Amino acid sequence: MPFSKVSAQEIIDLEDAVIMGLERNQSIQAVREALKGSEYGVKSARGAFGPRFSTSYAYTRLDEHPSGRDPVTQRTIRDSRDVWTLNFNIHQPLFTGFNILSSYQKARLGNEQAESQLDRAELALVLEVQSTFLDLLAARESVRVAKDSLTRLKSHLQVSQSYYEVGLVPRLDVLQAQVDVAQAEQDLISAENSVDNLTARLNMLLHLPLEQEVFYQGELEYIPFVLDLEQCRQRALAARPDIFIADKSVQMALRDEKITASSFYPQVGANFDYYRRGDDPSVSGSTLQDRSEWRAGVQMQWTLFEWGKTYYAHKQAGQYTKQLMAEYEHLLKSVVFEVKSAYLQIGESRKRIAVARQALEEARESYRMAVARYEAQVGTNTDVLDGQARLSSAEGNLIRANADYLKALASIYNAMGEKNISLAGH
Repeated sequence: MPFSKVSAQEIIDLEDAVIMGLERNQSIQAVREALKGSEYGVKSARGAFGPRFSTSYAYTRLDEHPSGRDPVTQRTIRDSRDVWTLNFNIHQPLFTGFNILSSYQKARLGNEQAESQLDRAELALVLEVQSTFLDLLAARESVRVAKDSLTRLKSHLQVSQSYYEVGLVPRLDVLQAQVDVAQAEQDLISAENSVDNLTARLNMLLHLPLEQEVFYQGELEYIPFVLDLEQCRQRALAARPDIFIADKSVQMALRDEKITASSFYPQVGANFDYYRRGDDPSVSGSTLQDRSEWRAGVQMQWTLFEWGKTYYAHKQAGQYTKQLMAEYEHLLKSVVFEVKSAYLQIGESRKRIAVARQALEEARESYRMAVARYEAQVGTNTDVLDGQARLSSAEGNLIRANADYLKALASIYNAMGEKNISLAGH
């Protein structure tokens, strides 16, 4: 792991959160364990190239005594009905129709695929942590906006109440202000609950106790993005782990074709056997049997006809390869689309930020004028409440535009297959 910066702490920024997630998240740990398993699979497949050692120890009870003739005395000799046999065998494959080689190559490809799967899982976690973190920052901003809105409405309620008590405004103004204050209090409660939920979710992604008090530090600050669409596309095609995974799948399918085709060829192997026999468990020989012997030889086995079993299995493997190749081509187009979609989202969010900033300035001035006119008794209560609603809406729109822009940045780096943990510009 190239990430090793952070241990558990109470104040965590975006970069710290991503690093902690990559180091501690259990879903990532599960993928790492799968990668270790694939490494053992490579070693297992490599072991098939070497000789195989085996042994057997057997006891047999015959139905009658074996017999033979003494070559000197010509007398009949009877042996024991108990036969004990110990065998040591060494088998070395010489040619298996490329089965062993293809199986080893497939195992290596599987290991490389597992490495890419780890990269893909890490990319997905980086995006999830970043998106949740940014949602949390936006939710905290929404709490601030809700509090400001409630403060403004309570201030207006006090003014309306004072004017009503001296007979300058009707009671309807007070009631309308009270209703808006109550709604603002509910909005504040919902915003605070959203912060709590997102904090708990981040704790979960970082494998922290859900109830642990953590302050996730950060602001929705604008980060410039300078790459053009073609640069993004080229980076994605060069780095996306799912493209590597799909490519390895095709190569593994080609190895499967070779494995199934291995049955078309003869299987050749060398054997060496050492035997010990006897009429008791010590296998020390018997009356008619020597104690030990050895044999060495080369064997070829060739299955010539299986009613099309191997032929159609090979055809099936070939069709599966074609299926994966078609899926690979579709994936390439999907990757290009994802990059373009994220790139367009960045442009849209950037424009929304500019519009939202201008609208916020106008909403603030509109609200200020509505309050001044109401206090001068030349404006209406409705003007103030409408101005307050527009101001809160404009603040919310700017928050969402800023958050959406940063989330679009996270999405395009994810689409390019890059773990930009701090979202800093490249």
